[in-house]
Amino acid sequence: MSGLRVVPVWRHGHERLYVCLTDGRNVAWYDREAARVNLLSEESGEAVLEALGPFLAGPVTVGPPPVPTPAELARLALHPDDDLAPNRPGEALLVALDRDPAPPHRLRPDPRRRALLAEQTVGEALDRLDGAGWHALHSIPLPGGDRVHHLLIGPGGLFVFHTLYARKQRVLVADPMVTVGRREPRPLLRRMRADANRASYALTAEVHPVLALAGPATLSVTAQLREVRVLQDTELAGLARLGGVLKPADVEALHAMARDRNTWLRV
Repeated sequence: MSGLRVVPVWRHGHERLYVCLTDGRNVAWYDREAARVNLLSEESGEAVLEALGPFLAGPVTVGPPPVPTPAELARLALHPDDDLAPNRPGEALLVALDRDPAPPHRLRPDPRRRALLAEQTVGEALDRLDGAGWHALHSIPLPGGDRVHHLLIGPGGLFVFHTLYARKQRVLVADPMVTVGRREPRPLLRRMRADANRASYALTAEVHPVLALAGPATLSVTAQLREVRVLQDTELAGLARLGGVLKPADVEALHAMARDRNTWLRV
């Protein structure tokens, strides 16, 4: 077997190295923390170890993986280019800034940098819910150039997040308008409900919209909001207490569906 390539994937600070064929199919993966090479076909063992050679730091256990769940089987079938799980918080902005950085003589800070900081702050808070049975996905692309900043799936249901940088500024929410500081009001809640509806259609499940504010000085909501939650980044940990909506098997199945880029092509 030849032409194998090694693809590193980071998730919650934990690295796995996937060994793929030229067509993108996985034949093995190396778990550094467990010092184990999991083979999907024992016939490929020698070639896999040769491909992983530069990455091995000591003795490893080699063998077939534990019996996978249906959700894990769906993930393993994904081409790496179609798997959204490795996306970092703010992935789309990181790519945009790398491809088209702001000119060095720019007088004002690039607003994309503030948006990136907000998405990273919120995304990292959502990632920390993983130990409580939740899964977060970031920068999910939608047709037409739109994207979902974050999607959270767990025992308490499904939530799409629109993240907003508001550090040390007053935020006023008057449905559907959102005003940050002295900037012009924007009808963000209307867009968020539309994103939630698109996600519900893609996943065939109810999805709730959440406006996540990064570092506001004050927050004022003029009236009870329909469907939308407004949370500060410091309040996101409280979502771990929600439950009673999805069983663990349903969480895993929905996560397997949501991480597939092709799931979102029809919305």
